[in-house]
Amino acid sequence: MPSDKTPRAVIFDFGGVLCFHPSDERFSPIARVFGLPVPELISLFWENRVDYDAARLNAESYWSSIAAAAGQKLDTAVLPKLVRYEVELWNNYDQRVLQWAAGLRTRGLRTAILSNLPRVLGEELRATPGFLDPFDHVTFSYELGSVKPEPAIYQDALHGLGVRPAEALFLDDRPENVKGALALGLHSEVFSTWEDFSQDGLLRYALPIPSRI
Repeated sequence: MPSDKTPRAVIFDFGGVLCFHPSDERFSPIARVFGLPVPELISLFWENRVDYDAARLNAESYWSSIAAAAGQKLDTAVLPKLVRYEVELWNNYDQRVLQWAAGLRTRGLRTAILSNLPRVLGEELRATPGFLDPFDHVTFSYELGSVKPEPAIYQDALHGLGVRPAEALFLDDRPENVKGALALGLHSEVFSTWEDFSQDGLLRYALPIPSRI
């Protein structure tokens, strides 16, 4: 039963919340394209990620920057393969969180995704049958040209849901993004695992506890 402290809306990050973080092994196909050790590739992968997520770089520019940092020139013939590998990094969805989000909607709460991600991944998620069904609103950074923890991206999600900051709970795996949400007046939690959140966070916010997930 909702209480006066129950949020009217729950906003979910994508990577690390709705899907599991990719293991190092998942980066191996990309590392092989560039002939790099996986740890080195992962470091380069994140180096220009903010500009990629904000659509200041397109896929070709982003992967060209990685190739250049590795002392190479990108072979554009392999670009579709790199894009596919990238999408597959993030397709290990946490069905427990997705099912809980769907359950929140059936109980009258508003739900949204708020995520920093590039166009190629956002378009994949929009094209994935059923993936966005549990959500009333979606805010993707590349569509807005703003990335967390910039205020504009949180404000877009709040506007899309039609709620005030104090009426929303935001879940994200990165402390800096949680801090950005808190600065605007949202409730926010660093999400590590569903196990941890379901044991503690659900009770703290008087949120519905799933009967079985």
